[in-house]
Amino acid sequence: FFFSHSWHAARRHTMSSTTHTVAASGGPQEVRLGEDVMTVLPLGSGCEVGRSAVVVKFKGSTVMFDCGVHPGRTGYDALPFFDEIDPTEVDLLLVTHFHMDHCGALPFFLQKTGFGGRTFMTHPTKAVCKLLLHDSVKIGHDDGRMWDEADLVAAMDRIELINYHQVLSHKGIRFWCYNAGHVLGAAMFMIEVGGVRVLYTGDFSRQPDRHLLGAETPTDPPHVLIVESTYGVMSHEPRELRELRFTAAVHAILQRGGKCLIPVFALGRSQELLLILDAYWRGHPELHKVPLYYASGIAKRCMRIYQTYINMMNENIRDAHATGRNPWEFEFVRNLPSSAQFNDSQPMVVMASPGMLQQGLSRELFELWCSDRRNGLVMPGYSVVGTLANHLLSEPKEIQTSGGDWVAVNLTITYVSFSAHSDFTQTSEFISATRPRHVIHVHGGEEEMKRLARALAKQYSPKEVEFLTPQNCQPVQLRFPGEKIARVVGSLAEEEPSDGAPLEALLLLKENKYTLLAPADLHTATDLATTRLLQRPRFRFERSPAALLSAVGRIFEVGPPQPALLLAEEGGGGGGGGGRGGGGG
Repeated sequence: FFFSHSWHAARRHTMSSTTHTVAASGGPQEVRLGEDVMTVLPLGSGCEVGRSAVVVKFKGSTVMFDCGVHPGRTGYDALPFFDEIDPTEVDLLLVTHFHMDHCGALPFFLQKTGFGGRTFMTHPTKAVCKLLLHDSVKIGHDDGRMWDEADLVAAMDRIELINYHQVLSHKGIRFWCYNAGHVLGAAMFMIEVGGVRVLYTGDFSRQPDRHLLGAETPTDPPHVLIVESTYGVMSHEPRELRELRFTAAVHAILQRGGKCLIPVFALGRSQELLLILDAYWRGHPELHKVPLYYASGIAKRCMRIYQTYINMMNENIRDAHATGRNPWEFEFVRNLPSSAQFNDSQPMVVMASPGMLQQGLSRELFELWCSDRRNGLVMPGYSVVGTLANHLLSEPKEIQTSGGDWVAVNLTITYVSFSAHSDFTQTSEFISATRPRHVIHVHGGEEEMKRLARALAKQYSPKEVEFLTPQNCQPVQLRFPGEKIARVVGSLAEEEPSDGAPLEALLLLKENKYTLLAPADLHTATDLATTRLLQRPRFRFERSPAALLSAVGRIFEVGPPQPALLLAEEGGGGGGGGGRGGGGG
């Protein structure tokens, strides 16, 4: 269409907005003219840790971040609340890393719903995710099976890859990602729709460790930051002190003749702990005969992936590899033998999954060893409410085994956090560096999230940064000014028109971006073509030509009358009128 408007010089401006949080049962909301409304809806990880899935809707685009399961639940109860959305409306699914609470529901969502959008993750994330999902084809019991091997294969075929800092576009959504620390391949995703940027951190850590770099700080500041809140207002100990406490706790258990159990996720923090323990054994000859087991068959397969992506790790790993030493070939760590060959009659250290002791080998060994006072449990990671690992923090006198019996808990329990999640100090510094207008907390217990939000709010004026803590299925609505800025191209851009002068141009809208250009430039500046149509409407008008011109003049600008033309029309009955006063072309 043709666009006629007074010229206004485009200028950069700071985008401000107001916020409104709507309860899940809230009615229709008033939308003021000149505003665009963004909705952020946690389907999981709202005031909880687990089943991360956050949906962002803005200007007709829908993006979902992560698609995980809850580690403390089973079957369909472990899924995010997918029934709160229409999966067919989701344009883009961006997965931050390979832990099950962030990717475990992928086969279900990609194959069992109507989702037809695109899915992206980094190269290491897809490689590890495929192995981990293959290892957990059954979620829950047989009657709670939600997807099978065929669903997994089909889901993996649909997943596309993205590199750090690679900018891609899909249906008007620009998106890219940054290194998030946390685990190999973990990413923070930035999306931009209509000039508004949203950064979703997933799990992130700004502190480098023995093999990973710390999380990056985005160069483009987001308007909205969706950030993990796992540790609330807690701050981690310095890495060196944590390593010292960890190795001292393990050594003390062995010195008293006990067995040490370290429950870990198959991949992630376990690789960091293996580096620490192997180095500690190397420096303590008295431990060389003490078995140091890593009980995870899938981790052995995944170590090949770690060796493949050494270039994505820190200088410690890259330098070791450059000198010909493979840092992932351990000197003292060995695989746990089969149960028939396993002899636990001597002091030993066993790292076993899962990290939250809900089932599997770590649960079996704990139930076997927990009644002996010489033994010890060293927990190196975060534990989710509803799991045995979290229950043990309250130091119970006994626990119920998987078989239903009760056993005494006499072993020592030591908690040394190696969890690569952002703490209060890191989160505060990250917000200070990125300066978002809105901060939405997810992935944290309700009380931890609220304490964190209150503590951070004290550092800023409410007009600078607003902190929100939505629950699952509670949408947050953010309002942004609807001012539009068009990019002027072609011959129109050669000279700046004077203010107030009429401007005739084409206004094009593509992927939420406006372009203003002269009609003659359309075929050179775009891949569009022009077609001219000549339309001659004919109708009967029973009054004089002067009356017709007067009526038309109320709608269009009419030039001065041409007497010769009027006389000719009156004499010839132009337009099929037939006689004087009866025509009108």
